[in-house]
Amino acid sequence: MSLARPQGDLFSLDSPLLTEVRGEQSLMAFPFFALSKGKWTKPLAYRNESVSIEIVATSKGVATIYDKEVLLYIASLMVAKLEAGVDVSQEFYFTAHDLFRITGISGSARSYSRLSDALERLQGTQIKTNIEAGGEGQAGFFSWLSEAQLHYSKTKTGVKRLKAVKVRLCDWLYRAILRDRRVLDYAPSYFQLGPVERRLYEVARSACITGPIDVDLDELRLQLGYQSSLKHFRFELKRIADEDVIPGYAFNLVDAPLISASGRARRNAGAARVKITPRALLTAA
Repeated sequence: MSLARPQGDLFSLDSPLLTEVRGEQSLMAFPFFALSKGKWTKPLAYRNESVSIEIVATSKGVATIYDKEVLLYIASLMVAKLEAGVDVSQEFYFTAHDLFRITGISGSARSYSRLSDALERLQGTQIKTNIEAGGEGQAGFFSWLSEAQLHYSKTKTGVKRLKAVKVRLCDWLYRAILRDRRVLDYAPSYFQLGPVERRLYEVARSACITGPIDVDLDELRLQLGYQSSLKHFRFELKRIADEDVIPGYAFNLVDAPLISASGRARRNAGAARVKITPRALLTAA
């Protein structure tokens, strides 16, 4: 891959990205990001028998599922370098234009402002997890980006023009990609999905590698990082399953049996199950 050097700068750009978008498998499987397009300032947490995650927000809020697009782009650049046999550091330089090209965002002034906000949240959000990366555990908190800068030039009239974005990836994610190589490709239509649909796709992509899975409804809700009630999640999942919009995967909500209570029949929503099946298997059948 040829590297273009911006005039007057001392670094070479890692963009454009010439391969598919890839993501680290743990970031697919578990809820590290707020399912929100707006500001989310409440702490987030997830725990199961083997995994614990704690997310702490700054005044700007925690990093969202939309901010994650930046990390996916960086991870893809890193994997492309590794596959090409190029030395990889934790620092990456790329153009916002190429990021917007990959994620399907128009390069409007508002898009650049949102990118600046996303970088700030990615740098400010504090994460603590017991998930090991590259064979190493890590105590204490870390942020997704230890450095994030926007490099501008100025026109003769004093108008700022963004030339490149410089970021430094955190040790945890850098080790995970460099040593573990547990990265999976993303469907191009991922970036057109809503927040819940994105997480459903990611969970399916990370879990259905060897075939269909069957998961408890509430367990799936927690794994997505869905913050509303189980009843609300059941309604939302039913809508998404009926619309059949998750690329590559079908979701089937299996109702819990009717329970008689005081002569009245009712369903125990918490006992419902969800079957996730790769579409390739459905086509083959």
